[in-house]
Amino acid sequence: MRLISFCILALGLATGACQSTRIETPVAFDASEAAYVLKPGKATIDGHAFVTNGSGGVVNAAGQAVWLVPVTSYSRQRFAAFYGAGKSIPARSVPSIASDPEYIKYTRQTKTESSGKFSFDKVGPGEYFVVSQMSWKKEDAMFAQGAAMYETVKITGAEKDPVKVIVSGVAGG
Repeated sequence: MRLISFCILALGLATGACQSTRIETPVAFDASEAAYVLKPGKATIDGHAFVTNGSGGVVNAAGQAVWLVPVTSYSRQRFAAFYGAGKSIPARSVPSIASDPEYIKYTRQTKTESSGKFSFDKVGPGEYFVVSQMSWKKEDAMFAQGAAMYETVKITGAEKDPVKVIVSGVAGG
């Protein structure tokens, strides 16, 4: 499971038969810039992760990993290289991006319920990327369908109610 988490979080997961491109990020990872993700806070993030398929239907990200990634110079550059100008990329287009081995240590992970709902509790103040992915492959299909996707949330520390987030993408394949 740790290897899978590392691959996905490193945003190097090549889903199915995708056309992978290797991208290097010149900004070095700085643990001190990301350390706030490990400090407990009082906020809760409640979310829903799903992908819309080619037919206009919704496929919940049932049982999928969701990561809470601190927004840092390093993660900003990685997300820009990975997603471009959007917040979602089709499964078959997922690039391979080199990752600093320390990067994974400065994230949090949870798993979605069958409905695609998830929650992070005891979140401290800071800005975060909330990241998930899902893919599936039809028996007769050449490429996997699904998407890697993210949303950004900001925690101030003054929240009394859970912060709501929807992490969604459009299936490609």
